Amino acid sequence: MKITPDTNVLVRVLVGDDAEQSKVAEALLKKADLIAISIPALCELAWVLSRGYKTSAENISASIRHLINASNAVVDRPAAEAGLAFLDAGGDFADGVIAHEGNWLGADTFVSFDRKAVKLIEASGGLARLAGTT
Repeated sequence: MKITPDTNVLVRVLVGDDAEQSKVAEALLKKADLIAISIPALCELAWVLSRGYKTSAENISASIRHLINASNAVVDRPAAEAGLAFLDAGGDFADGVIAHEGNWLGADTFVSFDRKAVKLIEASGGLARLAGTT
C-alpha cells in the first residue's frame, strides 16, 4: 500500500502518547510500500511538537530527518531540507519552507513581520525584508 500519513499519524509514531494508536501508526508506516510525506504535514508536525509537546528544535529536526530518511519515504526533499536548515539555524521549519517555495515560484524577496525570520533569511544569503518597511 502507498500511503500519505496525516500529521496525527506521524505524531503518534514519534511521541507514542497513545499506545493503541501508536502501535497502529508504526505498523502502517512499517508495512507501507511508499510513505508520501507532504510538506504541509511536516510543517504541522514541527508546530505540534514545538507548541503542544514542548519538544526542542534539535529533537524536532532529528525526528523529521528520521521520518524522511526512511527507505520507503518520499518527500519534496529540497523543501524539507530548507525547512530543516531554517530550524537548525534557530527559526521555524515552516518559514524555511515558505521562503524556499516562494523562491521556487519566482519570488526573490521573503517578506514577514517576523524579525527573526527576516534576519535568518538574510544571514543565509537570501533577500528578505520586514513587512511595512521600505
